[in-house]
Amino acid sequence: MDKKIKKKVWTFKRISLYTLALIFVSLILYSFFFADKRSKLNVDLEKITIAEVTYGVFQDFIPVTGTVLPSTTRYLDAREGGIIQSIVKETGDLVNKGDVIMRLGNSTLELSVLSQQASLYEQINRSTTTRLSLNQNDLSQQQRLAEIDYQISLLKPQYVRFKQLYEKDLVSKRDLEEIEEQYKFYLTTKELTHASYKVDSTSRIRQLVELNASEGRMRQNLEGVNMILDNLIVRSPIDGQLATPDHELGQSIVRGERIGQIDVVGSYKVRVRIDELYLPRVDIGLKGSFPQSGVDYELVITKIFPTITEGRFEVDMEFTGDQPESIKRGLSVRIRLELGNSAEALLLPMGGFYKDSGGNWVFLVDKSGDRAIRKDIRLGRKNSEYFEVMGGLEAGQKVITSSYDHFGDNEVLILK
Repeated sequence: MDKKIKKKVWTFKRISLYTLALIFVSLILYSFFFADKRSKLNVDLEKITIAEVTYGVFQDFIPVTGTVLPSTTRYLDAREGGIIQSIVKETGDLVNKGDVIMRLGNSTLELSVLSQQASLYEQINRSTTTRLSLNQNDLSQQQRLAEIDYQISLLKPQYVRFKQLYEKDLVSKRDLEEIEEQYKFYLTTKELTHASYKVDSTSRIRQLVELNASEGRMRQNLEGVNMILDNLIVRSPIDGQLATPDHELGQSIVRGERIGQIDVVGSYKVRVRIDELYLPRVDIGLKGSFPQSGVDYELVITKIFPTITEGRFEVDMEFTGDQPESIKRGLSVRIRLELGNSAEALLLPMGGFYKDSGGNWVFLVDKSGDRAIRKDIRLGRKNSEYFEVMGGLEAGQKVITSSYDHFGDNEVLILK
């Protein structure tokens, strides 16, 4: 009798199918709930720059370029216009105060000066004549008073004697009256002449004072007129080195034209142009330095020119100690200008990432070194070398600091 064979429910084939289906569903569920959905990009390690966040001293400085200038400069401007007749000193020559640099000629000016001189001399001569007349009048009045006094001195004793003789009937009354009339006449004349002399003396003194003042002004004007011709001779106002443009004999120079300048030798300053963004932070007393021949030379801001030109303003910096021996006018120097005090801080090296992220985020390399993940950060001050990290990073972490131009909107970089 045949035996009925019972069919198996869990065959190997069925188990395999169910297993595969379970694995497939599990993978779908995992990718839906647990897998990293962030966009990724493969990046070649050789094409990026990775820097480490460190803890150190942050120096708040900016690099600026300055031009070496003489610390003291005196400009030469033509006080009078004219034609160059002779050039005594050339550009680059060392000059002493008072040395003649060039001579100008101006025939029109010379004729005008001669005319003014003649007019002033004529006025001075008239003033001298007036003073002489006043003095002669004073002497004449004094002489007149002296003559009156002399007559009185002669008539007074005669009058006394005749009066005594008349009392003794030795002279007639007529003789006494004649002497008396002469005596009294001279007394009255003296009184009137003296009063007139007092009035004339007061007036004469006032006129002499005015004449002296007027003559003094005329002589000053004469000195000024004489100096006009002296202005045609250009002299050095100080000791130093002469710098002038190319001048030629016979060249016309206009009044007020800049002829050149004289620089004091051996003393220099640096004129620095700074971006206008730093104007609120720049003040007198800030220090800077630049290296030359292996030595750092320190400078300090002594003067600020707040006028903005092409987005920049200028400052003058002077050396606080020794200055380089090889320094010359016109030399350009690269200066580290300190804007604040140094302080301990987290430091992130400068890089092209800042242009793309604005310093708000970076790609942080994980501990494995195989991936870099976008991370929000907060940066503070910066100098030419480092950013000051205010938050989002820790010392020892590594960051991609090169440009993010080719990373797009990807949040995870696979480093290969």
